[in-house]
Amino acid sequence: MRRVSRIAVAGAATAALAVTVSACGGTSSDAAASKDDKNKGVAIAYDVGGAGDQSFNDAATVGMKKAAEEFKTGEKAVEPVDGESDADKAQRLTQLAKQGYNPVIGVGYAYAPAIKEVSEKFPKTTFGIVDDETVKADNVSDLVFSEQEASYLAGVAAAKTTKSKTVGFVGGVDVPLIHKFEAGFVQGVKDTNPKVKVVKQYLTEKAEDGGFSSPDKGKTAAQGQIEKGADVVYHAAGLSGQGVIEAAAAKKVWAIGVDSDQYKQDALAKYKKYILTSATKDVAGSVYNLAKAVEDGNAKGGVVRADLKSGGVALAESNPEFMKMKDVQEALKKAEEGIKGGKIKVKTAP
Repeated sequence: MRRVSRIAVAGAATAALAVTVSACGGTSSDAAASKDDKNKGVAIAYDVGGAGDQSFNDAATVGMKKAAEEFKTGEKAVEPVDGESDADKAQRLTQLAKQGYNPVIGVGYAYAPAIKEVSEKFPKTTFGIVDDETVKADNVSDLVFSEQEASYLAGVAAAKTTKSKTVGFVGGVDVPLIHKFEAGFVQGVKDTNPKVKVVKQYLTEKAEDGGFSSPDKGKTAAQGQIEKGADVVYHAAGLSGQGVIEAAAAKKVWAIGVDSDQYKQDALAKYKKYILTSATKDVAGSVYNLAKAVEDGNAKGGVVRADLKSGGVALAESNPEFMKMKDVQEALKKAEEGIKGGKIKVKTAP
């Protein structure tokens, strides 16, 4: 069974955004509204790192743009502000809802308190939140993923590829969401080869300290792991992951990307030779699907989970060198079938 590469996020997607200053800080893009002006289209409020992270936020941008183009509606993407509060996020979402955007999507678990507050005030507007399932409301869709499953496959690939028998994991922020990436990766490594050592590091304890938005932090962490012998480093660190990939390329060891197919991204092109694969999740598809549900008039609240079986998470296949590794591909095929069939139960916490 052949795996399918998921989201290929082009840097041009964010470059195309028309930039203006928004009332609650940051920048936004605002295209023409729909003809009847009843629904201006899809709006997204970015997570830490904002547009151009070549990862999580850019994937959401792709989904937004696809929906706007297909449904001939407007679009709007709003940047976060450093050190902002939940009240700032709520103000941002309120403005988008008042302006007539539907759905309004918060990209990242940090939007949970704001989504809960604002969705109650605008019951006729559909809200979405990526990577959180704590908000329970008829007009809120919780867009979540089984990241641990793709991370398990990344662990299998790392264990089969390492020559030093040491691999690394760099997490952006020490929170339950990123623990899922660590848990799946470590389990995949150990199930494949118990003798392989996994060196782990989280960049920060809180997102506001830059764990997802500091390439320099990611670079330093990866350099430290490489000095300890790691010759494959997997990151789940958003924009900070660019530093991880840079450090791996500098030492000519493998990096494994996250969220989007980072081998195919223009901003990382000079490092692509050392990007083995990426553990992807279809954030773009989730954003688009929610916009389509609103357009079709059948949007519903509740948890919408994407996993390996549905194709919502996967391991990218873009690097031809990776695809030529027959023993690695055989091990991945077996692991994928085990997860889909229920034989392999992947942990969600270390």
